[in-house]
Amino acid sequence: MITPRSLFYSFNSRPFIKLIENITGIRGLIPDPYFSGAGFHEVKNGGHLSIHADFNHHKMMNVERRINVLIYLNKDWKPEYGGQIELWDTAMTRRAQSHDPIFNRCLIFNTTSDSMHGNPQVVNHPDGVSRKSIALYYYTATWDDLKRSHTTQFKVRPGTEDRTDWKIKLRELKSDLLPPFVIRNLGKAKRQLTGAKQLPNPVDAE
Repeated sequence: MITPRSLFYSFNSRPFIKLIENITGIRGLIPDPYFSGAGFHEVKNGGHLSIHADFNHHKMMNVERRINVLIYLNKDWKPEYGGQIELWDTAMTRRAQSHDPIFNRCLIFNTTSDSMHGNPQVVNHPDGVSRKSIALYYYTATWDDLKRSHTTQFKVRPGTEDRTDWKIKLRELKSDLLPPFVIRNLGKAKRQLTGAKQLPNPVDAE
C-alpha cells in the first residue's frame, strides 16, 4: 500500500529525479527533504492564487530553485469550476497557456524570476469541492552571493482588478537598501516590542 509518506519519498528518489533531469535537460537536480512550500496544496471554493514568480533561493540549503512539478488530483473537473493554471509571458502582457487542473495531469516547468504563473480564476465547484494538487520543487547547487534572493513575486494582470502587494514590495526595498545588520536589529527590536505588548498589565494580572 502506498502511503503519502512513501509517495513523497519516491518524489525525492534518484529514479524520479533522473526522470525530471531527462525531461528538463538540467543535471544535478537536488530534492528538498524539507518540502519548503511544497507538498499537498489545496485551494478551497472561492479561493484563487494570483499570478506570481516563485521564491528563488532555498536559504536553509543555500541552493537555487530551478524546477516546479505540479500534479493535479481533481477527478471529473470541468472548465467552469475554475482554478486553471495559467502561464504568462515575462512582461505580463499576455497569457501564454491555460490548463484545467484535471486528475493526473502533470505540469513541469523552469522556475526563474520571470516564470509567471498561478491560478487566478476563482475555484467555483457547485458542490463546494476544493482544488487539490501536489507541488514539488527541485534545486541546483548554482547559488552564489551575486544573485539576488527574493520571495514570491506577485504580478498584476492587465485589464483586471488584481492589486499590487505593496507589503512585499516595501519589504524587498528595505532588503535592497539597508545593510543586513540593520535589518537584523530592526527585526529583533520589532519582536521585543511585540513581546512587550503581549505581557499582561501588572494590575490586571492580580
